[in-house]
Amino acid sequence: MDSGDRSAQPVGMMLNIGLGIVSALGIVFTAFMLMDSWGGASWVFGSAVSVVVSGLALMRSRQPLLTAGAGLAATALAVTVTLIAGDDLPQEPAPVTALALAVLVGSAIRTLPLGPAAGIAAGAVVVTVLTWTSGWTGVTNLATMATVAALVMGATRRSLGGRRNANTPDPQGSWANPPRS
Repeated sequence: MDSGDRSAQPVGMMLNIGLGIVSALGIVFTAFMLMDSWGGASWVFGSAVSVVVSGLALMRSRQPLLTAGAGLAATALAVTVTLIAGDDLPQEPAPVTALALAVLVGSAIRTLPLGPAAGIAAGAVVVTVLTWTSGWTGVTNLATMATVAALVMGATRRSLGGRRNANTPDPQGSWANPPRS
């Protein structure tokens, strides 16, 4: 681990804590609103999907390709299930799911090699188009805005990443991580 990684680690941890808090509050708020408007157990499916995709977003740094692919698959499956269910289930992706998926996609575009990053970006576009097949709603607008933000921010951070570190000195070795000759 170089000194740049150590200084960025607390920032990443704080971002994950913030994402976790926002996700938890958003899931509870969405469940409450669905209980109030749809009634019954209409909130269970969307909450479960939000928990899964949010959990994947919190684990994204360990396996970026795997977590982004799993998040896309879970969201695509949720959208398909709600399309088949029609008016029996609220439309997916829920706001928290859209946020978590945007975090996964943006992070994958920023960190993965070009090929896998392009595949994740294409998958995000496909999921968004699938969302639009159920019609124009606030959910589709929110999912689209989150996807566009993820694509733009991921690509922007990717392009700036090389220039940001261009003038930094080589990391100093330590007994645990000696420099290579």
